[in-house]
Formats: sequence, structure tokens, C-alpha cells
Amino acid sequence: MERREFMTMVAGTTMSLALQSNAFGSSQQSRNPIPYPDPAVEIVDPRFEKYKINSAAVERLYTGARWAEGPVWFGDGGYLLFSDIPNNRMLRWLEETGEVTVYRRPSNYSNGNTRDRQGRLVTCEHDTRRVTRTEHDGSITVLSDSFQGKKYNAPNDVIVHSDGGVWFSDPGYGILGNYEGHKAAFELPTAVYRLDPKTRTPTVVATGLDRPNGLCFSPDEKLLYVVDSGEPKQPGNLHPIWVYDVVDGVKLSKGRIFASLSPGASDGIRCDVDGNLWAPAGWGPENFNGVHIFAPDGKLIGRIHLPETCANLCFGGAKRNRLFMTASQSLYSLYVGTEGVSTE
Repeated sequence: MERREFMTMVAGTTMSLALQSNAFGSSQQSRNPIPYPDPAVEIVDPRFEKYKINSAAVERLYTGARWAEGPVWFGDGGYLLFSDIPNNRMLRWLEETGEVTVYRRPSNYSNGNTRDRQGRLVTCEHDTRRVTRTEHDGSITVLSDSFQGKKYNAPNDVIVHSDGGVWFSDPGYGILGNYEGHKAAFELPTAVYRLDPKTRTPTVVATGLDRPNGLCFSPDEKLLYVVDSGEPKQPGNLHPIWVYDVVDGVKLSKGRIFASLSPGASDGIRCDVDGNLWAPAGWGPENFNGVHIFAPDGKLIGRIHLPETCANLCFGGAKRNRLFMTASQSLYSLYVGTEGVSTE
């Protein structure tokens, strides 16, 4: 079956229960009129000016989740998938109509999602403590569920290299309690792993981080950014974003701090085609919630303010210039003057 045919089939057979959008600024219903340019999009450095579209505003596309996470764009189907972890489900937002439906339930408390180079969905599951791939026929393949005979703690975020290698973080949030998985003892140190694309053999590529979380390659894949959302390892660097050199596409070297989210924290991250890093933000002071944008030199150049803590984001839409943000109970979007790095 061709991928496009499969995506159409999934769209047609997904649960028909439409989840109502209590719009704060959706394509169907407007919040209070916003004077353009939207003041929620803040220019911190002049380099961000070209990325702010003065006739675009932050839109709330859906609310009703308990903890929204893991957005991933399916351009060939015209929809976005994202996780609602505590509700043990994945949701699907359809661009053409704005309808939100249940895509998968139970989802094994899925968290991070991405697509591989063949367009297949790759998912981190908290409850089963594994990384899976959804095939074009809808079947699920377990890519990895253990390392050296021990169960992963709770795989969290995942990305795929152009060579097919699957990289994922394992901070263990899903076994800290019964809200986003089930409470269990840690069997392994927290780490970042790489799965060999041919053998699926896991190797540890990064250690020493308290809670390795969001992952993102630079556009040329020469760098890997890693969010540490745990306790700081160095004074004054609360919840840093680290950057590593990628060596031969299979290992890391020269880890150093790229940026600090102090006094808050970040989560799932993405790069645009110019190499800017778009980082969710929350757990900080008033007006900290939203997205913080960093230039390749690590300097903060812009902010997108949201009324909820932002956990993750991705680029999508027909031209990959629409930023989708999963934030606490809601899904938001904003058209921006750049594009996300395509992995399809």
C-alpha cells in the first residue's frame, strides 16, 4: 500500500468522536481582536525581525488535553499528531477543517513523536518503556525496549538522523509516578541513545545529564542540541541546553552549554532552516511561558508568549512555516517567516 493511501485510510478510520475546541484564537473562532502586529511575538534582537510576520497572530487550535506533548506534522495527510500523555491517547488535528479526533487510544502513555525518512511514525512510550514505529499498514514494530538486558526508564523525545539512526532521550519521567505512566524503579542511568538503523542495536551517546530531554539536530546534522530539564550540574546554569559535535553521524564529542533557560526550563526543541533553535519555555516567572528562540551563536533573539507552559513544538503546514506548540492543555500555532528543517 502506498503511504498516501495509508494516511488517507487512517484519516477515514480514526475515531469519529470530534473533540470540541474551546478556542482562544482558533481558525474557527476568534478571541478578542488582536491589534497587529501581535504583541505576543516579542523581538529581543533585531535578527528576529525577519521571522516575525506582522499580519499573523498566535492561534489556539484546541484545548482539552491534560498534558499535551510530542507534536509531529504529516504533510502528506495534512494533519498534526500529538500526545495527551495522562489521558493515554494520541490526538489528530486536521488542517483543512480544524477537527480534532482521537488517533490512538490507548497510546501506552506516548510522549515524543517524529517521522523517519520513510514517513513512518516513531514514538516514545512511557508505560511500556520502549520506542516503537508505526508501519504503513498500521502495525507497530518495537524498535527497542532495553539496553544490556535492562528496561529503559521511560523514553521521552526522539529524532531520526538522515542515515536512519534513531536518537532518543531517557530521563525517566514516566516512571516517577502514575500520572504519565506507572511508578517503577530506575534500572539504568539517564542517558541519550542511538539505535543503529540496520541492527537496532542501542548505544549510549550522552551521559552525565540529570534529565536529558528534548533533542534536535542542526540543519547540517553536525550538531546535536540536548535539553537538560533536571537539576543543574554547574552553578548559574539552571536547566541548560547543551550542544555537542556529531562525529561520523554516530557519536558525540565536545559537549558544552549552548544556552540557559534560567530561571525556567525547556523541553522539546526544533531548528529552522537558518539554524535558529526554537525552545519551549515554562516553569519560570510570569511572562516566561511560551517559546524562546536562540540564534546559532546561543543568543536569545525572540520570544512567543503563551498563557500556558509550553512543552514541545514542531514546524508544519503546507510550506513548513507554521509553528505548532503543545502547551499544557492546549495546541497553539503561529505562522513565522522561516521554515522548519524537513525530514520527510
